[in-house]
Amino acid sequence: MWAGGTLLPVELRSLKRSPRYARRMKLYYVCILASLRRVLYIGVTGNLENRLGYHRSLQDPNAFNARYGITRLVHLEEFTDVNQAIAREKQLKSWNRAKKIRLIQRSNPDWADLAPTVVPPSHTDPSPSLRSGSG
Repeated sequence: MWAGGTLLPVELRSLKRSPRYARRMKLYYVCILASLRRVLYIGVTGNLENRLGYHRSLQDPNAFNARYGITRLVHLEEFTDVNQAIAREKQLKSWNRAKKIRLIQRSNPDWADLAPTVVPPSHTDPSPSLRSGSG
């Protein structure tokens, strides 16, 4: 069952015992991007800033995001486990379009671009995601 990317109580206890100098936890993101005409793209990445930069650069004119102008971040979920993130991405991709739209509209009814509130505006260095594809 999907754990929603949240830390379980067992994980929280183990984090409290970690020394202060412990390595920062790696985060993974499942994101839904959309065009102005609401064509959707679902993907997972370990570097949200670079991934958004890649999508917005429209570097590859044959890529799905470039063909449909998909550049706006409209939904974002954060995970500490890459396997959970990939499982959630697959789950979202299996949903029908209406269910995906309901998910977006619950947290972002205006379909506003969430990127300015999540990452700095200088996201221009393109890099590939862990997995990606159309939604």
